[in-house]
Amino acid sequence: MSEHDLVIRGGLVVDGTGTPGSVADVAVRDGVVVAVAPRIDGRGHREIDADGLLVTPGFVDIHTHFDGQAAWDSLLAPSSVNGVTSVVLGNCGVGFAPAHRSDDEHEWLIRMMEGVEDIPGTALSEGLTWEWETFGEYLDTLAARRFSVDVGTQMPHAPLRAYVMGERGADPAEEPTDAELASMAEHVRAAVEAGALGFSTSRTVNHRTRDGDALGTRHSSGRELQALAGAMSAGGHGVVQLVSDAYLSTDGDHVASELAMLTELATSTGRPLSLSLQQPDAAPDRWREILAWIDACTADGLAIKAQVAPRPIGVLMGLTASLHPLMICPSFAALAGRPLTEIVGALARPEVRATLVAEHAEALRTDTAPLTTLMGTFGRLFPLGDPVDYEPSPSTSVAALARSQGRAPIEVVIDVLLGNGGTDLLYSPLFNYAHGNLDDVREMLLSPHTIIGLSDAGAHCGAVCDASFPTTALSLWSRDRATGQLPLELMVHHLTQRTARHVGWHDRGVLAPGLRADINVIDMATLGARPPRIAHDLPAGGRRLVQTAHGYRHTFTGGAETFTDGEHTGALPGRLVRGPQAAR
Repeated sequence: MSEHDLVIRGGLVVDGTGTPGSVADVAVRDGVVVAVAPRIDGRGHREIDADGLLVTPGFVDIHTHFDGQAAWDSLLAPSSVNGVTSVVLGNCGVGFAPAHRSDDEHEWLIRMMEGVEDIPGTALSEGLTWEWETFGEYLDTLAARRFSVDVGTQMPHAPLRAYVMGERGADPAEEPTDAELASMAEHVRAAVEAGALGFSTSRTVNHRTRDGDALGTRHSSGRELQALAGAMSAGGHGVVQLVSDAYLSTDGDHVASELAMLTELATSTGRPLSLSLQQPDAAPDRWREILAWIDACTADGLAIKAQVAPRPIGVLMGLTASLHPLMICPSFAALAGRPLTEIVGALARPEVRATLVAEHAEALRTDTAPLTTLMGTFGRLFPLGDPVDYEPSPSTSVAALARSQGRAPIEVVIDVLLGNGGTDLLYSPLFNYAHGNLDDVREMLLSPHTIIGLSDAGAHCGAVCDASFPTTALSLWSRDRATGQLPLELMVHHLTQRTARHVGWHDRGVLAPGLRADINVIDMATLGARPPRIAHDLPAGGRRLVQTAHGYRHTFTGGAETFTDGEHTGALPGRLVRGPQAAR
């Protein structure tokens, strides 16, 4: 008779705590790890030979936007096919609850998410069931579903403002009355009591609705934020997540004011806080200033973390994507709505190409709009190869290829876009690549006060696909980088215990007796991200970028195998996780 449900034998166990790995066996019973030891004598109902393989906890992605997708999709890919076993929704202050049972309010929330996170409105309109009004009822809807991963969520600020303040809530110039603020605070308190992990908000000019309007949360006062975040304090748990312009601003006074407000927020509420941190070209060293501020805050006893990315935040461009350099050419407008085969055929004709080359040069000469400039930044535009190189050399850029071939860069772009029947993509790093390498990202990852976030999984469906962050974090930083590699145990810690602990999940993120059996068995020799591709698998045929990986031999969620060599087993053990979780 078997003593255990599962025994994984002889793998390199990197347990998530940040300590170096060792060869060991891992035993699982009833969804829980019961033993990790050099040799486990008891047999398992199932045994896996992990000799030569890496065994880690399942990855915990705390920055996703599956808020809509979770209402209709059980797999929650691409996260689930990249080793992730737990996700957190409700980031950046956007989501779909609370919401009055009003078609107008539903439509506004859809336009908001479509603009901020580039999720097709048609897919959201068809896929969302709107079975809820309050945030607690939204949690109940998620609780009735089953997933390949565990799901937690935060209360988003923008829908809350609209729910309580009406149309005024969508106006960043409007302040809530005392009564409205008290009502919003009560909704936050009730949401956390019902199982929300915390409260999120957005303070960046980059977040706009589909109509171009800034979010109502853009200029929320310290008074408003302290009241809402403070509403969690009575329960003794709940995190604050936000995105601010501080990391990208060139205005030192604005940055100082913003950081002072956040210091007061963390001090007055006592709640853990995390904020997005990236490196823009316009302020390439601002991230160091913000990390120094976090260091000082931590020394004063405040719980503040920076959410960082393990690679550039970049835009994918292609004929099937949302953006590509030809879109600024007037002649392309006549082709844009045609079937892909017709577009490919037209671009293959010399006379069409010649016209587009001339129009593109003219657009760059006469139009200084940021989007047009981006479409001509050929020194930071790269063909997307297989395997994907997320630290591309300037020598492989479109500009360098054009120089070596004696051609205009836009001609090289057209050749790339025509690859594989018009489905090939180009990659343009926007953040974290100011110096043409990832040395600064390495410094971010080495800080004890950073956590890997910002994958935005489930969002930016036609331009960004960063749900594969975990795959890059391991393969690039612990194997592929020629210099400056980071310890495997550090990168696993970043993806597991560090993220899980931040949101209050102490029952996962570490391979140890008594904790959840969320486990990855990985072939590090072959681990890698496949090139992203466009799929039309959202409701109403909505488009999104998806990205799979190779090297994940087995992924278990709560002891149930969900993926084998990248293929879903059919198991859906994932559940809604309400609030913080203590170790058993």
